[in-house]
Amino acid sequence: MPGTADDEILDLTRRLLAAIAAADWPTYTSLVAADVTCFEPEARGHLVEGLPFHEYYFRLAAGRSPTAAPPPTTSLASPHVRWLGNDAAVVSYVRLVQKLDDAGRPVTTASEETRVWQRTAAGWKHVHFHRSVPG
Repeated sequence: MPGTADDEILDLTRRLLAAIAAADWPTYTSLVAADVTCFEPEARGHLVEGLPFHEYYFRLAAGRSPTAAPPPTTSLASPHVRWLGNDAAVVSYVRLVQKLDDAGRPVTTASEETRVWQRTAAGWKHVHFHRSVPG
C-alpha cells in the first residue's frame, strides 16, 4: 500500500535532516529552494534568506577529520503535518539528536522545528524553517 501524503512530507524531512547530519551539500541543495528563508539560533534573531549562510556550516562540517565516533542519530518526536492546499505543507516536530560529546559520553540535544514544503515544477522544495532550542 502506498504511503500517505503526510508520509511523503515526513520522508522528505528525514532526508533533509540526514543530509544536514552528513554535511551532504548536494543532497541538501536538491531538497532546498535557493531562496529558502529561516529563523534559527545561529542567525541571532535575524531572518536569513538564501543558501550561502547555510553553506558555511556545511563546509565547516565537511572539513572536520573523521573520528571513530559513530555518526549521530536523528529522531523526529511527535511530528505533525498540516496541509495548506495541495502544493504546500508545514511539518512541526522536536528533533532529537543522539551523539557522543568530546569526552565520548552519550548526549541528546533537542530543537523545536517547523519546516514549510512547497511543491514546484521541480518537485517538493523546502522553502522556510524556524528552529528553536528549548531554554
